[in-house]
Amino acid sequence: QVQLVESGGGLVQTGGSLRLSCAASGVTFSVREVGWFRRAPGKDREFVSAIGWRSASTLYADSIKGRATISRENAKNTVALQMNSLKPEDTAVYYCAAAPPYKMVVRSSMNSYTDWGQGIQVTVSS
Repeated sequence: QVQLVESGGGLVQTGGSLRLSCAASGVTFSVREVGWFRRAPGKDREFVSAIGWRSASTLYADSIKGRATISRENAKNTVALQMNSLKPEDTAVYYCAAAPPYKMVVRSSMNSYTDWGQGIQVTVSS
């Protein structure tokens, strides 16, 4: 059984920080591309960030580049997304997702990922 669970969301003021975490069971994150996506109110789900096998490479959407860091804690089988200098437009439900093991993927595409968490709310107040 594969299960991804997000945590660390909540309410933060503009300019604040949050650290999201995605914990996995039934899947080894270190051999999977792991991505973060978000869905803002009234908008489609969009790409935020991704990390490659064994943290080999990272990718950030232009909207979050310079304000976020994605990282792995393989001993805990988790992937984290640290977000700083948050803006109201960062308000969304954030989802983590995993691609199949060792697969080369289009990293910003939702179609590349087969396992998804339920999402967690991030609200940035102005």
